[in-house]
Amino acid sequence: MAVSVYLLTPPFTQLNTPYPATAYLKGFLNTRNISSYQSDLGIEVTDHIFCRQGLQALFAAAAANRHPETTSKLPENTSPNIERIWRLQDSYLATINAVMDFLRGNNPTLAHRIARRGMLPEAGRFDQLDDLSYAFGNMGTQDKAKHIATLYLEDLSDFIRDTVDPHFGFSRYAEKLGRSAASFDELYALLHDEPTYVDNILMELLANKLEALQPRLVAISVPFPGNLYAAFRCAQYIRQHYPKVKVAMGGGFANTELRSLSDPRVFEFFHYITLDDGEAPIEQLINHIENNSGTSSLKRTFLLQNAEVVYIENKSCADYRQGQVGTPDYSDFKLDRYISAIEIMNPMHSLWSDGRWNKLTMAHGCYWGKCTFCDTSLDYIRLYEPVSAALIVDRMEEIIAQTGQTGFHFVDEAAPPALMRAVALEIIKRKLVVSWWTNIRFEKSFTRDLCFLLKASGCMGVSGGLEVASDRLLALIDKGITVAQVARVNKHFTEAGIMVHAYLMYGFPTQTAQETIDSLEMVRQLFQAGILQSAFWHQFTMTAHSPVGLQPEKFMVSNDSPGTGRFANNDREHSDPNGADHAQFAYGLKKSLLNYMHGACLDQPLHKWFDFKTPRTSIAPDFIAKAIEDQEPNNAKANQKIIWLGPAPTLQISTKSKKGQQWEVAELVFEGLSSSTRIRVEPAAGKWLKEILPLLSVHLPKQLTRAELMKRYEEAGLKDFELFWDNKPINTLYTVGLLQV
Repeated sequence: MAVSVYLLTPPFTQLNTPYPATAYLKGFLNTRNISSYQSDLGIEVTDHIFCRQGLQALFAAAAANRHPETTSKLPENTSPNIERIWRLQDSYLATINAVMDFLRGNNPTLAHRIARRGMLPEAGRFDQLDDLSYAFGNMGTQDKAKHIATLYLEDLSDFIRDTVDPHFGFSRYAEKLGRSAASFDELYALLHDEPTYVDNILMELLANKLEALQPRLVAISVPFPGNLYAAFRCAQYIRQHYPKVKVAMGGGFANTELRSLSDPRVFEFFHYITLDDGEAPIEQLINHIENNSGTSSLKRTFLLQNAEVVYIENKSCADYRQGQVGTPDYSDFKLDRYISAIEIMNPMHSLWSDGRWNKLTMAHGCYWGKCTFCDTSLDYIRLYEPVSAALIVDRMEEIIAQTGQTGFHFVDEAAPPALMRAVALEIIKRKLVVSWWTNIRFEKSFTRDLCFLLKASGCMGVSGGLEVASDRLLALIDKGITVAQVARVNKHFTEAGIMVHAYLMYGFPTQTAQETIDSLEMVRQLFQAGILQSAFWHQFTMTAHSPVGLQPEKFMVSNDSPGTGRFANNDREHSDPNGADHAQFAYGLKKSLLNYMHGACLDQPLHKWFDFKTPRTSIAPDFIAKAIEDQEPNNAKANQKIIWLGPAPTLQISTKSKKGQQWEVAELVFEGLSSSTRIRVEPAAGKWLKEILPLLSVHLPKQLTRAELMKRYEEAGLKDFELFWDNKPINTLYTVGLLQV
């Protein structure tokens, strides 16, 4: 089958789900009637290696690397850990197919054997297992078994790296070569070495695809540094063996790192490198290749002309709007071969690596777009464009029909709360049963009722940037939030049963040791209050396209990078004369967090996490507790939608008496999924409420606003709507589906 474009993702990204870049492009190409095929060579390489036949070949290759005079052992400088794996190779050969089958979800009952240990060989990666019952006691046998099976595979990964391919890694390949490599020299030299063991497997798979597809253009997506080396190996092979095929690179790595590319040697491998949104550039490339349109028609594309690297912007060619790009198309991917791995004992991390998630976007860019550490000058952040809720859910239904999977990860920079509300309502109206999660900003728009609505639509978790957990530094970052506000929002999500993950940062310019310790104290209190379930610390990196990178003097740091390199240019070396020695905090911050996530050591003094003297925290020990206990203002608005998600209540009117006085009371019983809720009100109000609830159904074409509801209340001859509606009886009904959003 001949195609115009072969879209490929080189090794390695995730093992549990395809990276969505090529699916987005294939969906767009479908709208233009341009034939295409896509593949994730990362999962195909993994599939090739991690099976009985693949391991037999691996151990044979390792044996071929032994000293000539030896016949039964690896080289003398081999580590004891690798020697152990070598000696246990029969056990690995006997179990690998079963393990992979289990991780693909095909044999869940095997979890009981794996979780009890003794079935799988164990090497160095298992040294980190202190107490599986402690770590997975609340997560169950399946997760425990997946973690053990993941460690088993990582042992084999170590064996590959130490015997046949020093660059191998499950979710990255030769990653260090792509991390802000201002010079192309190291990567260029490596590409002229003999291909490695994994390279040869990759080339074999690629050759099979090229023979079958006969493409005119191969478009390689490079989302991360860990894909870069393999991308160049693929391009090199195509240029050597298929000289008539054009090769292009795009994706996140190019968009951030290669914006000032000037090294002509790169174009010994690639004909073209495109930047930013790929739809218009790839369409122009195909037209250029197949119809001989001039190079001036190309859009946001680097190429080599007269031995010089040139960049063609072509602003006359407009980008497509988000409503025009089509639904991501996941066909061609080997969806049944992806595996669910649990690498680290972090509940939110398991969402990334465990299970197949369909990737979608609610909005292009970031609606906030102000954070000073972020690449806000680049179009993928700067240009904000939401998609309508109806179109988003249309796309969800199309993808479900294609993949059979109902889980969605919305990969937004930060999903807008108003759009999340609209999407949730649309999901509920269509009676879809889905699971989804996304990235957010911890802003006050996430009220208690909105969080319950999101939960009702299938939202399982959110992740957002708390960053430095210091109000001074949050203001310097221009985050637009405070720690107290984050605490209240987290409380709302947690009460609704939605898991919260926080991205944490240390080492922001001018951050002092005191502020680092105070940030840790804030995080400790959030976990102690039970309103944060997962988090991860990152050390600040200054990037070229962020406000800090563009104006370092404004943030009292210096740019220490030697200048613009000819290859990758994004991360910037910098000095922070007014800040602490940030690197020394890394281990203690991460160790404390690992314990906090498991509810351990929450009462331990903060200085115990560090092997150097640290200041005492200046944060009150009840700061977070007070923040979430403070009475929140009544933010009721006249145009707020009032919706009812629950079943019709039963109404019973009874007569009460006391000291000779008699009066009637209405009791309404609401049946929730796990319990019943009862409220008592005046009979007239009770009858009105029972009659009005069906008119608040989310399944009706239009939902009433608070103002419209008040008008109907008063038209029924009832008085004091606010006293009735904002009082305790009605305010308890959010748990059974009466929401103000």
